[in-house]
Amino acid sequence: MSGYVDKRFSNCYAGARRNQIFNSQFSNSCKMTKKALVFLAPGAEEMEFVISVDVLRRGGISVVIAGLPDSNVIKCSRDVNVKPDIGISEASSQGPYDVLVLPGGLGGAKALTESKVVGELLKEQEKAGNWIAAICAAPTALKAHGIGVGKAVTSYPAMKAQMEEGGSYNYKEDKVVVDGNLITSRGPGTAFDFGLTIVDKVVGQEKAIEVAKGMLLSYPHV
Repeated sequence: MSGYVDKRFSNCYAGARRNQIFNSQFSNSCKMTKKALVFLAPGAEEMEFVISVDVLRRGGISVVIAGLPDSNVIKCSRDVNVKPDIGISEASSQGPYDVLVLPGGLGGAKALTESKVVGELLKEQEKAGNWIAAICAAPTALKAHGIGVGKAVTSYPAMKAQMEEGGSYNYKEDKVVVDGNLITSRGPGTAFDFGLTIVDKVVGQEKAIEVAKGMLLSYPHV
């Protein structure tokens, strides 16, 4: 018995075991951490914005809110004021992002359409094959920046003619439409479905079901 060494007390074994635990924890952390950038511009529809951010955070997604034109307080369409995390000019340095989210609202969509920086971020996101999600009037910003051409989309009903013009998209009237890496939705009443679909695609359906259950909603719809 004098030559016996309990491996539990071996420095080599202990060191290897520590590395194994660290690597396992690091790997699990990397798998779980997803990141979203949500744009916020004057005139944004606050229900679509807040519900999207809330649902994504419930789903374990790290959300960064980027204000247009900067990080000062943004007044939304119904006079709700929101303070962004960063200004749009800082958004690139905070990436990459697993998903870019564009809330609707006429004023907000117009600002997203006119922003060169938003266009650049969207094009980089599409090129990388990562998720892009737009709701209500915001799909018009996708069209303006040439994003998702040829794909199936939806939008707020009043935007239908604009989205169909030129034949760039296959327009649908479902609550949420997913085509490739593009998610689109219709308006305030579909914002929960929109957010849950993003969680589903970015994190996984099991997480989306868990989040929906906690909010007394059903997902997916059958």
